[in-house]
Amino acid sequence: MEARPPIVIKVGGAVLQHLEAFWPQVQTLARTHHVVIVHGGGAAATSLAHRLGHQPRIVQGRRVTTLLDLQIVEWTMRGGVNVDLVGQATAHGLHAVGLCGADGGMVRVIRRKPWMIDGEAVDFGWVGDIEAVNTQLLHTLFGIGHLPILAPLGVDGQGRRYNVNADTVAAAIAVALAAETLLLVTATGGILRHAHNPDTLFRSLTASALREGQAGGWISGGMHVKGQVAIEALTRGVGQVFITAPGDLIGRTTATRIVL
Repeated sequence: MEARPPIVIKVGGAVLQHLEAFWPQVQTLARTHHVVIVHGGGAAATSLAHRLGHQPRIVQGRRVTTLLDLQIVEWTMRGGVNVDLVGQATAHGLHAVGLCGADGGMVRVIRRKPWMIDGEAVDFGWVGDIEAVNTQLLHTLFGIGHLPILAPLGVDGQGRRYNVNADTVAAAIAVALAAETLLLVTATGGILRHAHNPDTLFRSLTASALREGQAGGWISGGMHVKGQVAIEALTRGVGQVFITAPGDLIGRTTATRIVL
């Protein structure tokens, strides 16, 4: 059977040790779709930073990346986290290949200029903004039946590596592949109006409702970023976007669908 358009799945760092129900659903999706997994790993990076006596700075869900922070991200996300996920996928019969955005010039970036946030010019350091995505390597892997698992690092024209927000990478990959679906996986599943109260789950949210939530403070941090990238992906042609739990990739019973 000819595979339908790809599905891109972004897995947040907070759920990487709780994927028991995730991989069987990836197996099911991979029977009929090309699947790409993009992963975070912020928790692992922060843990290693603390062990090294370093306190990372996070601004609106995005990591300020000094040279030390960049090295930590490479050691954890491209190193331990990526290899661990490939091992888990292999144990579930998936032909996984571990990559990062620098491989094959897949995620081409430029260094981010400072952002004005709450009256402060924030220099994010070695953080890249995506200029272009080259999907040739992904299509080659699809063609031989492999599942790419991608760490969120990019490269510029001079070969310098940059940290890139994993949600942003997943959305850019989804756009470049003309993906059918983008799934943003979180520990809590979809967006709740009141944290820890599952009865306040939004089954769908529009762009205007997301902006209201951000202004009201009940959508913030990493979820703020997810809302932004979801709208960007939909605007640029991705078929559908869900924020969902690791065990709810298919049924999406506790997911929030983002709509324009």
